[in-house]
Amino acid sequence: MTISTAPAAVGVSVRRRSLRLVATAACLPYLSLKLAWIAGSHLGIPDGSPLLKHRLTMIAANGLTVLMDAAVVVLALLLTRPWGRRVPAWLLTVPMWLAVGLLAPIMVGFPLQLVLHGGGGGHSDDKPFLADWVFGVVYSGFIVQGLALGALFTGYARERWGHLWRGRVRELPVAGPAGAQRLTAVTAALLALFPGVVRLLRACGAASPDGSGDRSLQCVYLLFLVAAVTGAWQLAFRRGRALPVAVPLALAWTGSGAVACWGGWMSLATLVSGGRPTTLTGLTYAGQMITGVLVATLIARFLAERSRKAPQ
Repeated sequence: MTISTAPAAVGVSVRRRSLRLVATAACLPYLSLKLAWIAGSHLGIPDGSPLLKHRLTMIAANGLTVLMDAAVVVLALLLTRPWGRRVPAWLLTVPMWLAVGLLAPIMVGFPLQLVLHGGGGGHSDDKPFLADWVFGVVYSGFIVQGLALGALFTGYARERWGHLWRGRVRELPVAGPAGAQRLTAVTAALLALFPGVVRLLRACGAASPDGSGDRSLQCVYLLFLVAAVTGAWQLAFRRGRALPVAVPLALAWTGSGAVACWGGWMSLATLVSGGRPTTLTGLTYAGQMITGVLVATLIARFLAERSRKAPQ
């Protein structure tokens, strides 16, 4: 995706320095726990937890997640340092899309679980996984990371690329690349039907053969799936004509990241843990991933076209 040259960098405000500090500090509890587990500590891991069965696998998985959370610190620096304005668009937007995709469902789902279930769910009676306090500490940190990183990226993107989503949906051209965008939006909507129906049925109480998540989480996944398809549809078919262009773009961006990243993450987590999802669950994850990637390509095409036509 080609995007116009960044404007000249300005001094970093106190607000942005504070947000950078908050985002970095919010990573420390998670990183500390993960490094402790890699070193052999069982802090927060109850006896009998499946995490204790495969030592090497646990080390590899924890090492990967340490790198992922450390990337939040790198992103916070990139969004607030002068050299961050010179980073190619794709080198920033792809990691940010992944970060948004992984953090947004937690930011919605964890508070919802606290309200509905009182924060339990860290383990079941027969298969303890992690102590409940671990989820509280880690997910609270993720929420703070998401809020701080989101605020930083919103300001950065507005200054560097804000001209790409000025105006309202009714002002968008209806010819040219809109045809390819429409085909992508229709394909994504059709592919989203399967995971959407599965999530809806499970949210309504249908049994999940492999115990993949409670009903509140099914609602969260469904919410982001709907957001991805709705945003893509509005951009491609110019629906919601009175809306600012930023609204469907934000829906498509956040929704596509959430469904693609969590479909991929849950698939990977299942394989790493030595389990094997049912065919239905596997197809649900695959449908989410493909839908998210398709919507992401639509966003890339949309922004690239806007950038090409925008005055430099």
